[in-house]
This record gives sequence, structure tokens and C-alpha cells, in this order.
Amino acid sequence: MNEVRKIDRLDAAARFTEHDAVRLNRMFRGSSTKEMLEGVIQGNLAGDIAIVSSFGAESAVLLHLIASVDKSVPVLFLDTGKHFAETLQYRDDLIARLGFTDVRILTPEAADLAAKDETGLRWSYDPDGCCEIRKVKPLAKALETIDASFTGRKAFQSSTRANLPRFEVDTSDAQGRLKINPLIDWSAADIAAYFEEHDLPRHPLVAKGFPSIGCEPCTHKVAPGEDPRSGRWKGWDKTECGIHKPGEEPFL
Repeated sequence: MNEVRKIDRLDAAARFTEHDAVRLNRMFRGSSTKEMLEGVIQGNLAGDIAIVSSFGAESAVLLHLIASVDKSVPVLFLDTGKHFAETLQYRDDLIARLGFTDVRILTPEAADLAAKDETGLRWSYDPDGCCEIRKVKPLAKALETIDASFTGRKAFQSSTRANLPRFEVDTSDAQGRLKINPLIDWSAADIAAYFEEHDLPRHPLVAKGFPSIGCEPCTHKVAPGEDPRSGRWKGWDKTECGIHKPGEEPFL
């Protein structure tokens, strides 16, 4: 009798579902941020995981928290070619101080830049297109082998982030990757206190009036009392770079 050959099939199932996100949110309800991070990382509850960091105004807090649990967690940084020099130096200083062992610098494809942003000025007339080339596509490629990622989003940063949960499925990703927002319920006072308690260095541009820091051409100073992210893409109907999209966050 001939043996029936098994047919190879690709597993196209999503890594995580909304049910998984709800379950994780319930599992860690009432847990501190540190307890949640230890549970997720040490318990391997989210598979292959990484932290996506902008090394911006408040990035040191989440980086410090994760380094205190596991310094081998991959750190993904999008080097768009448009960052402030201060951001790149701050990145290098923090990496050295915190001791991360797997830092991955993501850059846009040379072919994309040549075809769609040869002059380097696309940000001035099509910021969405610029972000697509320099942020969205490089990150999507890097995340192909990642099941879940930590983000530094916080509710107080803008109204579009006010109802984010700790765990959410990335609805823009057919693979069903998980986004984890450990600091979503932290206040500005909580962040400031953590910086003070652990003697963490501030991004040098914070003292110069930049509470939210992105690429240099699209980041402006913010007046006291304004939304911290109001200096991003000033004059444009744009609040996110495309990595995170307003309106896709579930209410849990």
C-alpha cells in the first residue's frame, strides 16, 4: 500500500486574535508595569518580541524597565535619515548605559529613496509618503520575524491614544501581530518621577521646548499647555507616522 504523501501547507493563521488581546488584558489587570513585563518576557507569553523605540523624549523609561527584565530583548530603531543629531547621540548613550545586546538599526531601502524621494524633500509636500518609505516599510520588513512589539505610547500624549489598552492586535497587519503598550496608563508625573528615581538622562531637546520628538523637518517646538504632540507635522492633518493609526484602537 502506497503511503499517502502529506501536503505541505503554510500556516496562514494570525499570530494573535482579539480574544488573545482581551485575555492578556484581563490576565494583567491590576498588575504593575514591571510585573506585566516580567510575566510577558520571562513567561514567553507573546512569542518572539521586540521593543520599537524612537529614543525620543520619554523613551528612556520603557527602555530602562525592559532592560531591568531582559537586556537581550531586541531594540528596533528606525533611522529615517532625517533625525536630529541629538537623537542619534542620545540613542547611542542610552544603549551603552542600559546594556542592550541586540540593537537593530532599520533604514529605508535605497531603491525606494531613489524612486520616490530622490531629492530628500518628500516630507515637505507628502509627509505620509515620506513616512511610508522611511518608517512603515522598513519596520514592516523587520517585524516579519517578530510576533509582538512593545511601544512607548501613553494616553496623555494625545486624544487619539486616550483609550488604548495594554495589549492590542495590530489590525493593519494581516499576520495578527501583538502591540503591547506598557506605559499607556502612566501620567506625565509618573514619567517624570521615574526619570528622577532612576537618574535617567533626558533627551537634550526636551529642555529646548520639544516634548515629542520625531524627524527634524516635521518636529516643532510646543508652547506651554499645548498638546505634547502638537508640534509633530505642524500644519498638516496628520497625527501619526503610519506605524500607529488613530481609530484602530479597540476599547477594552
